[in-house]
Amino acid sequence: MNASPAVLEKRLYTATATATSGRDGRAKSDDGLLDVALAPPPALGGSGAGTNPEQLFAAGYAACFGSAASHVARAQKIKSGPIAVTARVSLGPVGQAFGLAVELVVDIPELPREQAEALVRAAHEVCPYSNATRGNIAVEVRLAGT
Repeated sequence: MNASPAVLEKRLYTATATATSGRDGRAKSDDGLLDVALAPPPALGGSGAGTNPEQLFAAGYAACFGSAASHVARAQKIKSGPIAVTARVSLGPVGQAFGLAVELVVDIPELPREQAEALVRAAHEVCPYSNATRGNIAVEVRLAGT
């Protein structure tokens, strides 16, 4: 049985961006702060002369997960120090379609390992990107150095 999608209780913020010409075009946000050329990477036969959707998704997920970890640390009154998140987003075939896989590597050098692992687990539960992808794509989350 499939679970129903989560419905927002309130919309705190809505981002709006428009992409033209797919992977060989431009993406712009409605406020003009994001305006990037898009191009497939050489690994997919492209020129690599622009960013691509997977890079944009990786940047968004990494930033969101880092914020979620900081939020959990503040809520638990933990002084985490700097938190760095590296997201690796892979694109590949899934049957007749295409899919994504994500690896998140979290570095919290100022916390003891067990406390950092607990913080990462809690962040994975509250991060909007983690909640959006859970059960839909493979997401591996781990601490740096493991």
